[in-house]
Amino acid sequence: MMRARPLQFLMRVPVPWVFVLMYLIGAALERRWPLGRRLMTMTHVEIAGAVLFTIGAVIAGSGLTIFHKARTTTTPGERSSTLVTWGPYRFTRNPMYVGLALAYIGEAGILRHVWPLVLLPVVLVYLNWVVIPVEEARLTEAFLDAYPQYRRSVRRWI
Repeated sequence: MMRARPLQFLMRVPVPWVFVLMYLIGAALERRWPLGRRLMTMTHVEIAGAVLFTIGAVIAGSGLTIFHKARTTTTPGERSSTLVTWGPYRFTRNPMYVGLALAYIGEAGILRHVWPLVLLPVVLVYLNWVVIPVEEARLTEAFLDAYPQYRRSVRRWI
């Protein structure tokens, strides 16, 4: 029982904010102990960052748009009304998370920050072992046969 409370608290923080907060921590570390400005001075890194940021924003945005059109929740742990399996959901069960991760990496490239990249695995571990299992349990409850079949045919990430 004691274990459920911290997880419930963590689940109340919207996933995009988890990315933003971790990036801000990384940016603060970068300001205190700069790594990126010394290691990466090429404009190519900034261009690649802009491309990744744009691709990530488009992927995450398309996933969000599809959820809104399907009139289903985007809140982890809430019961979904529709099992979305089209658009980017044909390739990954979590395109919004994939898109946010790509945008995060892109932002680090644009700003030439290294510390946020060091911290990104913390966000991905949280998503993979806390948020996504809760979402998958809810989807299995809501879509008894369809979700397990979808889960077998589409990868969690990419």
